[in-house]
Amino acid sequence: MSLADLLEELEAAKDPEKAGPMEAYMRHQFPFLGIAGPERNALYKKYFPEAKKTRVIDWDFVDICWEKEPREYQYVAANYLKAMQSYLTKDDLPKLERLVVTKSWWDTVDILDRVVGSLVADHQELEEVLLKWSLSDNIWLRRVAIDHQLLRKEKTNVQLMEKILVNNLDQTEFFINKAIGWALRDYSKTNPEWVARFIEKNKKRMAELSIREASKYL
Repeated sequence: MSLADLLEELEAAKDPEKAGPMEAYMRHQFPFLGIAGPERNALYKKYFPEAKKTRVIDWDFVDICWEKEPREYQYVAANYLKAMQSYLTKDDLPKLERLVVTKSWWDTVDILDRVVGSLVADHQELEEVLLKWSLSDNIWLRRVAIDHQLLRKEKTNVQLMEKILVNNLDQTEFFINKAIGWALRDYSKTNPEWVARFIEKNKKRMAELSIREASKYL
């Protein structure tokens, strides 16, 4: 059983009737095979545990998936990297950056932000790169920078998070403002006082969307 077999199974499972609604949901930015999440997850569980035994990330497999047109292949690659994230090295960050800025939309970016976050947590010297991403002309790099510490709880680097958030205030971009709200909402479960102070201090520069999302649990 190989990762190539996974791609063959994916192709065999395509359902054109389901593909149309999936393409419409994603604003017709990508073609789809028509394979819903539960079916894809079943394939991941079948193949990824075996892949993890290699303890080595197959970047050729990732590249093959990213080059294919149907969107499900990018989902496979992103979730494969999520499953293999403990085997990433700091030299893999440029490869992850390339994926973030290629065929970009929230669906893949919001998987890759956790992968990037795992890598940065293990290699704190990469935090400076994320700080640079937070000032990028590419909104998806900014979004990953903003949300890469999701679920970090007490291990959150609050100083880094604040710098990244401040770098992204006064924005009109929906995906950035949503990400700011998510980052603050998530951290509010751990430190609501800090989040409340951040909102109070910066509310004149924050979008209503960010404040609404950030305040959900306050």
